[in-house]
Amino acid sequence: MSSVLIRNARLVNEGRECDGDLLVNHGRIIKIASSIEGETATVEIDANGQWLLPGMIDDQVHFRDPGAPDKGSFHTESRAAVAGGITSFMDMPNTSPATLTLTALADKKRRAATSSVANYGFHFGVSNDNLDTVAALNPCEVAGVKVFMGASTGSMLVDDPRILERLFAEVPTILLAHCEHTPSIEANAANLRELFGEHLPPAAHPLIRNAEACFRSSSMAVDLAKRHGTRLHVLHLTTARELALFEDKPLAQKHITAEVCLHHLLFDDRDYPCLGNLIKCNPAIKTQADRDALRKALLSNLLDVIGSDHAPHTWAEKQRPYSQAPSGLPLVQHALPALLELVADEVLPITTLVAKTSHRVADLFAIPDRGYLREGYWADLVLIKPEPDGVAVSGQPILSQCGWTPFAHRRFRHSVSTTVVSGQIAWHDQRLNDSCQGLALRFMR
Repeated sequence: MSSVLIRNARLVNEGRECDGDLLVNHGRIIKIASSIEGETATVEIDANGQWLLPGMIDDQVHFRDPGAPDKGSFHTESRAAVAGGITSFMDMPNTSPATLTLTALADKKRRAATSSVANYGFHFGVSNDNLDTVAALNPCEVAGVKVFMGASTGSMLVDDPRILERLFAEVPTILLAHCEHTPSIEANAANLRELFGEHLPPAAHPLIRNAEACFRSSSMAVDLAKRHGTRLHVLHLTTARELALFEDKPLAQKHITAEVCLHHLLFDDRDYPCLGNLIKCNPAIKTQADRDALRKALLSNLLDVIGSDHAPHTWAEKQRPYSQAPSGLPLVQHALPALLELVADEVLPITTLVAKTSHRVADLFAIPDRGYLREGYWADLVLIKPEPDGVAVSGQPILSQCGWTPFAHRRFRHSVSTTVVSGQIAWHDQRLNDSCQGLALRFMR
């Protein structure tokens, strides 16, 4: 690995900003100082005052590998991720085949080891018939265990109360829950079809997958976790009402935590007329009031981390009628630039954004030596360049396999100028370094 010296940066770390230099050797940060003199490096970068952040650790992506090469792979989506400031990702189990066996898990690790430019980890899936395997998992071998407690596809919907009781009682590591109440969703859809016919518009999506459907499922998950002492992480909150289920206290004092995703912070139901199926996702993007409540909750400890839930589908699929179009958005390439709009608008301090995208994710998933700017830690770094005039997303090539983005109509006031993954330059001056190789994340539990 080459050595890297970054000079004249504005370091953002652990609630503070300071000016300084940072030196990397053999993949790790070996020195941080106000000025590093007498040192040379293979690569030297003058940051010229740019923010230097720990790379984003994305706890929820769907890279579609294996099973859907037309939508994405570890090769394509990891390259889009590093362009968006993501240095590590944790991939979800609903691939084809689903990650429901140790064989499938090993196959995904092998695939990422040969093709991912970002660091990688994997969540294990739950079905109605693999609980023995889940209960016997080594907690250090998986990022977490994912359960779909609501409408999903394939064999991964788990809504039998007896199976859920056993899962919450026996899961050996952190349990991640997608929470939507299937009977409520089905009833809402039937009522709307009766009123308006079969050809519903995309704007019906948050009415079908409404706040009540989310709350009924997430409140059940929280209740189960409290009764069984489960380490529960509820994914992609979308409603103000659900926030009441969580505690405003430090992460180390919690057994139950929550994630919010960037699209639920940046879009609301006023965007459906323009974007339609392009922002169709599960759970649905909801009202402006919900969006604003989620933003406010990030300023406290109610919401612990920000993820992407990157879930690419082809452009052709998204052009289908609403009822036939799949749910999911490609987001990783614009993750940090999009979130930095909240900083530019003074909704979030930059230190809070770094905490929720890096520090807290590493802490929550027990990832050692990552997520912070600290000497001895792996050098997962991002330099952020201010763009006072804004950069048009439409003028940039799309690196995700699907070839489109819901942000095409936007301009971002920051860009990712450099991404360093485990000490290797992965992205610099709008160019990818294909020789970069991400490393397997470790989980110390």
